[in-house]
Order: sequence, then structure tokens, then C-alpha cells
Amino acid sequence: MSAILHANGMDSKFRPADNSTATVATYATRAFRPKVAYIVSRFPKLTETFVLYELLEMERQGVEVELYSLLRQREPVTHGEVQDWLERAHFEPFVSRAVLHALWYYMRRKPRALLRSAVHVLGHSWGSTKFFFGALAIFGKAVRFAYNIEQAGVVHVHAQFANHPAVAALIVHRLTDVPFSFTARGSDVQLDRRMLKQKVEACSFAIAVCSYNKQLMVEECGTDMANKIYVIRGGIDVQKIPAAEPAHNKVFKIICVGRFEEVKGQRYLLEACRLLRSRGVQFDCELIGQGPMLSQVKRQIVAAGLEGRVQISGFRPYWEIIRAIAGSDVLVVPTVRSSGGQCEGIPNVLKEAMASARPVVGSASGGIPELVEDGVSGLLVPPGDTVALADALQKLQQNPELRARLGSAGREKIVRDFNLARSTSARARLFLAHSPLGTPAGARALAGPEFSTNVCCSTAWRDEAEESGQTVSARL
Repeated sequence: MSAILHANGMDSKFRPADNSTATVATYATRAFRPKVAYIVSRFPKLTETFVLYELLEMERQGVEVELYSLLRQREPVTHGEVQDWLERAHFEPFVSRAVLHALWYYMRRKPRALLRSAVHVLGHSWGSTKFFFGALAIFGKAVRFAYNIEQAGVVHVHAQFANHPAVAALIVHRLTDVPFSFTARGSDVQLDRRMLKQKVEACSFAIAVCSYNKQLMVEECGTDMANKIYVIRGGIDVQKIPAAEPAHNKVFKIICVGRFEEVKGQRYLLEACRLLRSRGVQFDCELIGQGPMLSQVKRQIVAAGLEGRVQISGFRPYWEIIRAIAGSDVLVVPTVRSSGGQCEGIPNVLKEAMASARPVVGSASGGIPELVEDGVSGLLVPPGDTVALADALQKLQQNPELRARLGSAGREKIVRDFNLARSTSARARLFLAHSPLGTPAGARALAGPEFSTNVCCSTAWRDEAEESGQTVSARL
């Protein structure tokens, strides 16, 4: 640990006397920038803008980030901010001279840790073809990541997603003793939860992006793990996405953004559009995305006679999507639980539309009710209920005042509760509190009195934070 502190230009004489009241700003004003490593599955991935903007915000707040990606994604369309991170990111082939060097390095210096890591990861992945062969494939890469992370003086490792990135972070931790954490977002904890309990037990803490995901994790790992799982809802950069002026479309414009896959529920929106047409409602609908169900969606449009009402756009850059949302009258997220059990956490596109002051209609599924309060900051409908969805859209089409009111309330909700600066600050303070720069005991005070591992903040936690002199810095 002292080597890590020294590598960051900081030893014990620079540490605050009371770690429980240290903040990110406290560390950032020292003559160094604390360094954390992020491990992701694929980079850059067009549908995971939340990863990119969290990285940018983390560095804006004074924390240096080293990015490690298990695979390099080749996308036909990328966001403008990606290029700098592509040049900085660490990509490793499955087998290379560098990977073999790292394996030999730990075989000579920490043979037991290396062997135990392999046995632990592969043993607990056994029984799942996807997880076992995935863990086997990334093992060498993870060992190389560990070597780089140890040399770079990283103080904390964080994995985006609870599946293979968290496995890689666990291997890094076993070889380097650098503490790690991971974020559970959606299908990574809703479908195959292989090794989830072992990861939660080994990590310093885990983050769930919604209370729904935390509940699933506690059910899998046991109630004694609940205090290690924090609910930090992902945020939107409200400075970059201002409230848009009301749309002045001649025809009511509906927009839906998402991959064409079962869980996204585009087929239910198309059926609702058919009902709207039969009622004589004038509208245009745009579906933005691509995916395995694209051909099925096209066939449904033709079968329903919606060729003149519904258009399909492929993947588009982030800011084009934001402009398309701003030019619409309503954004719809008709998500449903898939046949495999997957449902949405809290889709980022809902937050982006609400930040743009656009009214939203979402399914009352997964973590969406934690974002959208029915009739206040948007409208909720039962998943798969096409009549209710059509009714909600017709109601908005006929009532511009309601659209304006819901859009304004949605914007206020995002600024207050889903603000990227605040959610990233909470993550950063947890990283530092669970690193050589801080102490786990100080994590709750660092995060502020309204930040809790539970769905509702406990009185004891509030009292502890107030006694430590902390101010409210984030509503999460």
C-alpha cells in the first residue's frame, strides 16, 4: 500500500488526520491526482455513453482514470469524445508477449495467488458455458491488467458491469491487493448471476444503479451483504443537455431509442401506433437503433400499414440523438420483461429526454418507476399493455399543456436526483474511502448524509454524517 501512495506522490504525512471527513476536493488540492482504473467489457460501445461520460466527469472532478477494456469494439458510428480515450485505453490481445510476461512475473513472485485466482474463477464459473469460457479467455488479459495497474500506482479498481469486467477486477485484486468494486446495471445481474456472491464478498463495495437491482443482488448474496451494496443512480450532464424549447411539429412526433431486441418492446409501441391510427390520431413515429429484431420490426410496420407513419433510423451519434429527442413531442420506452427474465434498470435515454424537458411514457417495469413518477414527471403504463400505451400517447397528443408540465417536472427531477456531477462525486468518494487514501469507515460520511446503502437513508447514518460535519452533497 505504501508503494501505491508513493507512486501517487503522497505518503502518510499528507493524509488528513481524520479520514472520515476527507473529500474528493481535499485530495484533489494536493500535489497529485488520485488514480483509479476502470475495467469495461467493450470500448467504445455506442449504446454505453454512460461509461464515456462518467469517465469524463470523473477526471473533471480531479480523479485520474486508467481505462482497461476486455475487447476493442469496432463501431460504424462513434461519439466525438471517444478518440482521446481510444488513444489512452489499454487493450490486450488474448495471447501476446506482454500477457506471457505478466503471467511469468506473477508465477515467480506470487505463484499461490496466481494459482488460487485461476482455480477460484474457473471453479465458480463451471456450469455456465458463457461464464467459464469467458473467464478462461480473459484470464491472461486480467493478469496483464494487474501488472499494469500495479506499476501505475492505481489506488482503486472499478468494473463496469457485474459479469466479466468484475471477474477481471477480482483477479487484479487477488494479485495486487488493490481494492475493487463494480457496478451492476441490468442483464449482468438480472439473468445469469454466476459468481455474483463471490464477487460481492471479495469486493470493497458494489454499486447498483437502481433499488430493483440491489434487491436482486441481496436475494442472491444474502441480507448480510446488503450493507456492501450502494444504490447510486446514473446521472446526466445537465449542463450539456439544457431544457429544449417546446416542439412545434405540425404532426405529433413520437420517438423511441433503443436496440431492436425483445426487452426494448418496440413491437408494443408499433401495436399502439396501429391503435392510434385506427382512432384517427395524427402522428409520426421514429425508431432509432439497430439489433437482432430489426427485420421483425420492419415486417410488423408493413403488416400494420404504418409505412407512412413510422420510420426507422439506424444508430446515430449521441448528439444527433439528443437533437432528435429535443425535436420530438414525446419519448417512449415500451420495455417489457424478456422471455429470459431480463428487464430494464433505468434507461439512460429516459433521463436524457427528461433533461431535455420532453415528456416521457415508460413501462412500469424494473427500475423505471424509481425515475418516472406517474402523472408528475411522466406517464407510466403496464408493460405490454398496448391499449394503455395508446391511451397515454393520445392523452399527450391532445394536451400540449400536459406535455409542457410533465417535461418541466422531468427536467427538475433530473437536475435534482440524477445529476452526473453529483452521482460521479459519490462514486469518487467511495473509491477513495476504500483505498489507501481513506478508510472504509469513512465511506458513508464522505458520501453525504443522504447517501445510503439502503433504499431509504437510515436515521443512524444521518446522525453520523451530521456529527462528522458533512453537508449534503448528493441526493442519490
